[in-house]
Amino acid sequence: IFTAQQAKSLGIKIVDLDMVDSIDLTIDGADQVDSNFNGIKGGGGNLLWEKIVAINSKKIVWVVDKSKVVDTIGAFPLAVDVIPFGSQHVMQNFDKAGYEPVLRLDKEGKPFKTDSNNLIIDLHLHKIKEPTQLADNLIQTVGVVEHGL
Repeated sequence: IFTAQQAKSLGIKIVDLDMVDSIDLTIDGADQVDSNFNGIKGGGGNLLWEKIVAINSKKIVWVVDKSKVVDTIGAFPLAVDVIPFGSQHVMQNFDKAGYEPVLRLDKEGKPFKTDSNNLIIDLHLHKIKEPTQLADNLIQTVGVVEHGL
């Protein structure tokens, strides 16, 4: 919301995604990226909407400084967007898998809610050696809406 307000104040027209055929360019940040362009996003908690915008963009540019470039991604917690219903079972499954899940909380100590009113579970994986395999496993988990890989 803050970004939209700032854009409007600069005279940039804001439209609903469904009102356009495609987006020419998306510029976004990443929380961590490796030399193979594997990346972690979702530190801000809006990974689902950001991915919807990105997939509908002709070109995507990630802007990162050298502090975000690493040999192996995973030190930054991996955000997983889950529906509230059954989320504790998803947490338990992630715990059994050794993913060190932590429910993200807001500033008031309540569960953080995404723009779609989902929850974020942050996985503390330390190193992600097979990001493509992990991405597939996560998205196939019932209750997971999206992930930050």
